[in-house]
Amino acid sequence: MTEAAQLKPLILYDFPSKKPGVKAWNLNTWKARYSLNYKGLPYKTIWIEYPDVASTLEAAGCPPNPIVREPDGSPIYTLPAIVDPNTGACVSESLLIAIYLDKTYPDKPTLIPAGTRAFHEAFLDAFMPNTSPNVRIAALKISTVLLNPRSEVYFREVRKNDVLRGVSVEDAYPKGDEVQAVWKQVEDGMRKMATWMDKGGYKFVMGDKISFADFVLGGFLQMNKKMWGEESKEWKNISVDWDGGRWGRLLKDLKEYERDD
Repeated sequence: MTEAAQLKPLILYDFPSKKPGVKAWNLNTWKARYSLNYKGLPYKTIWIEYPDVASTLEAAGCPPNPIVREPDGSPIYTLPAIVDPNTGACVSESLLIAIYLDKTYPDKPTLIPAGTRAFHEAFLDAFMPNTSPNVRIAALKISTVLLNPRSEVYFREVRKNDVLRGVSVEDAYPKGDEVQAVWKQVEDGMRKMATWMDKGGYKFVMGDKISFADFVLGGFLQMNKKMWGEESKEWKNISVDWDGGRWGRLLKDLKEYERDD
């Protein structure tokens, strides 16, 4: 593969934000964005609204997500997705994007070290249930704070019919004492992952070196930072109070790879 200076910029498809001062916010697309930044590959972002994902990716010649399907089993187009004009490839789903980038650009920093794909698959499987209670809080916040009107309508309907299981984002949002109970579930899930890292005295998930697993955590943190705001009590709880400030330190350690233009 040619040197980075000679490469044509890859294309990263991502969701825009209406919130002033916020560009990239989606936890899944951040995984791909971090991956591209970490490998030092040139790329440009194409911002697309939720209702336009399928038509945009189809027009770009991208296949549906090979892992996720609609509840009825039909194909679904999702972000993140990248198009690589240097090879003609289009890849969707963040882990598959990381695998593709490592295979295609092996001279760049490695995202998934040799022999750790199974570990990364397992980490993703463990991450989801440990943080999933957050969706009850995040769905409403994303809808009202981050999404442009067309995406908000689409997002509300889709979330109601999948992860919220027939309940609107307003009705899913915890009420009264339940708010603290849900936050406690999320905190406990993050503490479990912090404990895994603490047992080895690890700075990052796999030790002293960054891997794709750190970008999974980083994407979750970026979403919460962007939707709540840096000065919010919610973000201060996550970044400062939880797990001795581990999560705020992790984002600082990943700051070099935060380009989101």
